[in-house]
Amino acid sequence: MTSSLVQSVDWLTIAPPTLTAVVALAVLVADLFVPQERKQILGWTAVGGLAAALALLLPLRAGDRSTFCLTAKAQAEGHADACSYTADHFTLVIQALVLAGALLTALLSLSETRERLPAGEYWFLLLSSAAGAALLPASRDLATLVVALEVASLPAFALVGLKRGDRMSGEAALKFFLSSVTATAVTLLGVSFVYAATGTLHLTEIAQRLDDVPGQLQTLAEAGVALTLVGFAFKTAAVPFHFWVPDTYVGAPLPVAAYLSVVGKAVGFTGLILVTVVAFPSYADVWGPALAVLAALTMTAGNVAALRQVSTRAWSAVRLLAWSSVAQAGYLLVPIAAAAYSGDDQIGATVAYAVMYAVVNLGAFAVVALVARTHPENRIADYRGLYAASPAAALALGFFLLNLAGLPPGIIGLFAKVTVFSAAVDAGLGWLAVIMGVNVVIALYYYLRWTALLFRAPEGAPVPHKAPAPVTLAIVLTAVAGVVLSGYPQFALRFATDSLF
Repeated sequence: MTSSLVQSVDWLTIAPPTLTAVVALAVLVADLFVPQERKQILGWTAVGGLAAALALLLPLRAGDRSTFCLTAKAQAEGHADACSYTADHFTLVIQALVLAGALLTALLSLSETRERLPAGEYWFLLLSSAAGAALLPASRDLATLVVALEVASLPAFALVGLKRGDRMSGEAALKFFLSSVTATAVTLLGVSFVYAATGTLHLTEIAQRLDDVPGQLQTLAEAGVALTLVGFAFKTAAVPFHFWVPDTYVGAPLPVAAYLSVVGKAVGFTGLILVTVVAFPSYADVWGPALAVLAALTMTAGNVAALRQVSTRAWSAVRLLAWSSVAQAGYLLVPIAAAAYSGDDQIGATVAYAVMYAVVNLGAFAVVALVARTHPENRIADYRGLYAASPAAALALGFFLLNLAGLPPGIIGLFAKVTVFSAAVDAGLGWLAVIMGVNVVIALYYYLRWTALLFRAPEGAPVPHKAPAPVTLAIVLTAVAGVVLSGYPQFALRFATDSLF
């Protein structure tokens, strides 16, 4: 029996996450030999490795490759045609998003590692987490899915607490770690229940066998489905698993907060999509209503908390972006919930929205990192008159914030929100569409207030913000990507109509 389960390996298919992991190990070893004054070479090695991993997606663009598949003999003995790693269009889009997000984070981190953070440990942890995040969208069995989730998460705990001697950083890492470990334990319990009920871990086989679960195992299967979703809901920062977000973002180094807001969120949503749409479609009546309610609660909690931040005297830019990311998570949940009612075609709306969100949120964090160089406290008041000091940075941040709000000239932000709204309406979730509309209006207040502050007269003489070249490059890349997507929104929005699986 053991010999019948020998699996084939297609090395090109697994090349993007594998190369990222290899570069992580190379950086860790090189750190032992590179003198302190030349540690910057480790950062550029990490940037080059991530760029090469992105390039390796090009030979896979057909989206028709799989590996670690069961052999013909295993299938003849009753196993379905199942693979543990699949590079379909969904996988490639998410891998591109994850690796590009990690690359931009690396650019933002170059000056941080030179001045404040231990270079070798930082780059090893960042690349290791990126490797796990790139593996997760290709995972097609629950074991690989959970391992990828943990490989992406465990280095992130250390990254958050890497500011040595900083009490806030250590506290944020501990809160992040304890919350995540609890959610993972619940998820593993759910996976074990699903395995007990179906006798398999492959997602496609689970989908088939859940239709024929014996009556005495029905309750076990339903509990397994619900518990399995918990860990991924935590990673998406969905209510009530969102409480770790603001303190973690504020305590973490700024590039790490940017990484968690985009790549960490992409990991959670990818896992949710795979376990719901691919593995548990027959239990849509269990996870569909649950995700719809979570979406409504998450967007509302995020926006209300952001409004409370605005009302405080010294409101923090990073904390406001943290609560904004919670609200955005609510919008991203809407198409997944809609897929329970009208088919997996709705998943494309989440992917389209995630592409928009990744570009503009990383861009916003890049400008915040620039301002933090002269205003370490990073209060919103520090952005008053930014246009007078750094016109290009102010225009870029204003553009990013308007995209997040869904207002012109951020056309891609507007179109992405309309796509998500349409997904809810098409699925018959009119009540959720109404709640989303109300939340979009609420969010306008704090996004527009921050944007207006950029162009007000400064209270004193404007101080120009000198940006390191990598930070400038990150701002330029995200701004150009946002403009291109706004001018050609079909590039992202076609995911809302094309089949991804």
